[in-house]
Order: sequence, then C-alpha cells, then structure tokens
Amino acid sequence: MGPGDRAGDFGALTRRKSLRSQLYRGARDLGNLEAAKQGPTSLGKRYARRAAYRKTNTGLAGVLRAFGLSGKRR
Repeated sequence: MGPGDRAGDFGALTRRKSLRSQLYRGARDLGNLEAAKQGPTSLGKRYARRAAYRKTNTGLAGVLRAFGLSGKRR
C-alpha cells in the first residue's frame, strides 16, 4: 500500500508543485484567513461565492469545450 491508497490520505491531492500553483494556493489560503478573521459569516459568504463561481465556470468551460473553444490543452 503506497501513499495515496487510503481514503483521507492527502498525498494524492498534492500532485501539482509548480510555482504558479503554489502562489495561487497561498493567495487562496491568505484570503481564507482574512475572511476568517472577520468572522464566520464572512468566511461562509466567501465559501458560497467561490462555490458559485466554480459551478458557473465549470458549466461555461463545458460549453466552450463543446464548440472547440477551450483554452485547456488536452
């Protein structure tokens, strides 16, 4: 049994190690901390807003991909 084989093992989630992804993660974590300092309501609003953006961006990406306009390299 290697790393990432068990549920709850976060080794599988830390694949990307590029500088860009580390900087984005740091900025996201800092934003979460700033929201948490303002209280649970602010943090909840932030999570809800990010979930809404994620859902709409995923849907839009699917539409663009269907028309061959995706910017992703697959």
